[in-house]
This record gives sequence, C-alpha cells and structure tokens, in this order.
Amino acid sequence: MKLAILTCGMLPIPAVLGGAVENLIDFYLEYNDRKKLHDITVYSPWDPKVTSHSALSSSVNHYVFIDVTSLKARVARRLYGYLHHDEYYNYFIEYYFEKVYSQLKYQNYDYIILENSPGHAYKLSKRVYNKLVLHLNNDLLNSKSRYHEDIFNGLSLILTCSNYIKGRVSTIQPANKIRTLYNAIDTKKFTSLNVSPINRESLGFTEKDFILVYSGRINKDKGVSELIDAILLLKDIPEIKLMILGGTFYGNAINEDEFVSSLKMKAESIKRKLHFTGFIPYENVPNYLRIADIAVLPSMWEEPFGLTIVEAMASGLPLITTRSGGIPEICEGVATIVEKENVVNNLKEAILDLYHHPEKRRQMAAAALERAKMFDKKSYAENFFAAIESL
Repeated sequence: MKLAILTCGMLPIPAVLGGAVENLIDFYLEYNDRKKLHDITVYSPWDPKVTSHSALSSSVNHYVFIDVTSLKARVARRLYGYLHHDEYYNYFIEYYFEKVYSQLKYQNYDYIILENSPGHAYKLSKRVYNKLVLHLNNDLLNSKSRYHEDIFNGLSLILTCSNYIKGRVSTIQPANKIRTLYNAIDTKKFTSLNVSPINRESLGFTEKDFILVYSGRINKDKGVSELIDAILLLKDIPEIKLMILGGTFYGNAINEDEFVSSLKMKAESIKRKLHFTGFIPYENVPNYLRIADIAVLPSMWEEPFGLTIVEAMASGLPLITTRSGGIPEICEGVATIVEKENVVNNLKEAILDLYHHPEKRRQMAAAALERAKMFDKKSYAENFFAAIESL
C-alpha cells in the first residue's frame, strides 16, 4: 500500500528530539524499512538534526519536512493565526497542517494515518478525504470532544493505545473500527546488561539501602508528591530511600519548577532519604533503573497507557502503581496496584509489604520481565501494519 503518515506537528520524525509518539512512529518505520512492506511518506516538522539521520536513506520510507522555525515561517504562522480564528488547534499546528496539505493534496494515498491529531482528521474529512486512520495515544476523542461525530464518521479505523482509550472513544458510539494497539518500547535496552558508571555509590546510596525509584515527568498528575508523603510516613526506616528520576519536560516550565521546589521543601526533613537526579537522557535511564530494588509509579490521573510502567517491568523491577486509566491493562497480575482513594497510606503499606518480603519481590521481578515481552517494538510494528492491512 501507499501510505501517508501525518504527525501532529510538534516534534520531528526521525525522533531526534525525542517524544513518546515520535519514538513509536520510528518503531514502525524501522520495521517497514527492514521488511519493505509499504511505500510510506512521512510529513514532519523540519529540524537541523534530521539532516544526516540514517533513516533518510530508506528506499521505502520517504520524509517530507515542513519548515516551521525559520523567520519567514514564524512570520507566516503569526499571519495565519491572525487571519484564521476559532480553528481546532492553535495557529502553530494549524499552519503546519496547511503547509502539509499544500503538498498532500497532489498525492494519491491508499490511506492517510493521522498520529494523535483528531483535528487533522476533521479538516481532511471536510475536504472529502475518506480513507483516514486515526492513531490515538491520548484521550483526545470522546463524546465531549469538539466535532466528535464528524470526526468519528470520517474515519476508516481508529487505533487506540489502550482499552481505556478505546472505551473513551466508544462514548461517541461503539464500533468495530475502534481497535486497541498497545504501545511499546525497545525492551532490549532495558533488559540487556552493560557496563555503566552509574552505581549506588556514585548516587550516594549503599548496598544495604532499599531503593525505590520513580521515573518520568515530575508534575502533579504523576503522583510524586503523594509518593514523598508515603516516604515521610516511613521515615523511621532509614534503609528505605527514594530516587526520583526525571525532570520537567513539558507544560508550563515555571509552574513545574515551582512544583519541584515545593517537593524538595516538603522532603526537607528526610532529604537524606531522597535523591533527585534531574533530567536524564533517555538512553541512560536503564542504567539508573537497574540500581533500584522496586519501582513506584503512582499516577494520579487517568493515564492513557504508561510507558514508564513497561520500562520498569522490562528492567525486572517489582512494581507498585495505581489503578489509573490504562495502567491495569499493562501490569495486572504482575504488579501491586493500589487504589487512588487514601493513596498515601496505600503506597506506604505496599512499600512495606515488598520491603519485608524479598521472595515476593523475586517472583514479581520474574513475572514483570515476562510480561514486558508483550510490549516490544517488533510486536508493536507487526500489530500496527496488521491493522492497516486489514482495511
């Protein structure tokens, strides 16, 4: 098939600047390059880092880059925003879409795959495109969404990252065209053992410490504050320590910085039990996870999927998490899942349980490693193309 991939317009493909959705796109493009399955054209914002990327030499994956950062483009974006009001997205994304469309409309594709952008589906369906696939990684299309009926009816297939998100889309209407495609990671990066300069001693821990690790963005939705509250309840057990792995990546950086400062103030009385690593490059994350005894990822919002859950499992870590969104689908049966009601005490009790039961930890670690195999990038790519080919 001849396919077009239309990104949401925020980060480039190849994923030289990171991004969860962008990495997932790279996974299936890498697989397509190896297997030579389909002729794919990817429309993406341009970034100078993509220029020398090896992916651009593919014979089956083609990249069309849209300039959104030059002075000329920035002026044009602003002008577009001034002339076009009340569009689905902000002027930045809408300008990007129109630049893509100026090239897309001269091509004939079997299907256009829209990554996490129902607003683009709305515009294309109104322009009489009827072979559209929407791939959703967030709760962006439900009965409360803008133009939800028009968007839903204009799509041939909706792929959702979890059954939770599938359920949210189904509030518009249940349909066979909504299918779950679980997200994935490169599990080998987390399971392989390599020599690393990162060890307990380098981070101020000892071999006797019982290290909990939190990994991911640090914001109010992710439950970091509640986790610190649980550690405060465990302050009389000196061996229990917490490593907070991550930084403030998205959103309002000023507010998030203030939030991190508030966490450190809260933890002042137990500061010797906590270690904030700050931002860690993704390729180094496995080295940090490996020094921990357990992972605690207490998401307080309805998490669409939870890639950090899979990363912890692939690292062979016993896991404590919350009943939030799509998380139970990933780790039910291999993790301790606590309820969000009275979450601080629930976390404390779950941590104590694993602290006192090393054999249970070993069993959970083995089960987590096995479960993580379900979410490898190869299986993800195979399932992605199987869904497209079924149309």
